[in-house]
Amino acid sequence: MKFVKRISYFFVIPVVFLILGIFLGVWGIHFFYPGQWQDLNENRLALPLTEEETAADTDPYEAAPSVEAAASGETLCADTEYVLEEADIVRGTTVETSWKIPHKYIGMNRENFLETMELYAAHPPLSEIERGFVGLEVLSFSREKVMVRMDYRYVQPSASFYLAVSDNEVVVYLEDRSKVYINTGISLEELPEQIQLQIIDMLFVPDEETLYDFLETYSS
Repeated sequence: MKFVKRISYFFVIPVVFLILGIFLGVWGIHFFYPGQWQDLNENRLALPLTEEETAADTDPYEAAPSVEAAASGETLCADTEYVLEEADIVRGTTVETSWKIPHKYIGMNRENFLETMELYAAHPPLSEIERGFVGLEVLSFSREKVMVRMDYRYVQPSASFYLAVSDNEVVVYLEDRSKVYINTGISLEELPEQIQLQIIDMLFVPDEETLYDFLETYSS
């Protein structure tokens, strides 16, 4: 029995001294170095949170806005209204048309769209040049609606015309025989042989009515 008590004392006494030492150590830090304990806590708070801590500390109802929400009002979408103003700078008239945005513009932001329009203005299609295109301006840009103004100096018709051939297609020249008035899209090979020969030699058309009678007859 005495032997068992001795074993108990052997284990209990060191444990008591260990607990007492820990208590005195913590009390000593608070008593002799009160500022250091506060600094340790502040430094802990100043450390960057881990991904797990950040996720746990984040309110799911206050999550960051999605990419789509952030882009709202900044990019064009399938529902964006596309308004085109075609202005005749000679007569001072404007024709406005409106439809859904062309598919190639969907997803563009303002900067992308302006760059595309600048490129178009610098290198317009041949068909636009022949219509008298001189420039364009983006009047407004938003997710709901984009407005573009295109300026034209339309080629004025003359009293008479000439039919000629270019790349095997019939074209209409003004009476000066140098300015193209209309690209008809009519293939020379589709016309009767006699008319083909006349057009190759530049067929004279006396007036606008005769011209449009020809176009209505041979246009597909």
